[in-house]
Amino acid sequence: MPEEETVALEPKVDSIAIGASLLGSFEAMSSRLSQLQIFTMKASPDSLVLLRIESRDMQKRPFLFFVFTFERDRITIDYTAAQDSSMKLRKLYVLRNLLSILSMVLDVYQPNPVELFQQLSSSVDDVLGTMSQSYSALVNSYDSIFNEYRELKRLSTQLESSNKSLTAQVTQISSENDELKKRLKELESYSDESLMSMIEDWIEAHENTIDVDEFSKNYKIVAPRVEQMLNRMVSLGYIELRG
Repeated sequence: MPEEETVALEPKVDSIAIGASLLGSFEAMSSRLSQLQIFTMKASPDSLVLLRIESRDMQKRPFLFFVFTFERDRITIDYTAAQDSSMKLRKLYVLRNLLSILSMVLDVYQPNPVELFQQLSSSVDDVLGTMSQSYSALVNSYDSIFNEYRELKRLSTQLESSNKSLTAQVTQISSENDELKKRLKELESYSDESLMSMIEDWIEAHENTIDVDEFSKNYKIVAPRVEQMLNRMVSLGYIELRG
């Protein structure tokens, strides 16, 4: 099978021209801008060219780049952008770089301010126009997410408070349960013989009568067990019921 050919994606290309005036010489500009190592510079008596290569393709050819050509009466700007990127944003980026260059040589080379400001204004409007809808959607999305976050935070605070309250209740209930187990164990520690002896002593001390509730409270014994033991003592003939 024949090998498939790899199709190289070419960048988008655009160009801008702005009127200008040379007040000094291109040699003076070249000397002033020589410190800019990110640019490749070529000077002649009639022009000064600044080239910045940002990336290259698989064949090592310049892919993303921009070129500033300063002539006696105009500036020509040639630049490229990737196919999947915004040409409007790219233009604004290139113009920003141009302003940085011009700020270093305004005494020897001046752009036409009206044309430069028109290019800048147009570029800013283009970028804001493309961003306005996306920005608005982003702000609305942010507001919605932020409101949800605040609601979730409020619920989290409530749940945390409820959790602390429940934890305190569980701790209290656990403590009370332990106390009840302790008391139950104490109550169950009396043998039947011991309890019967205690009941007999109580009856003798209280003129042959017994108040179950009072007895239970005094000895901390549950009333049903006291009643159960009284019935047993009656059945065994240890005590008698009186009408």
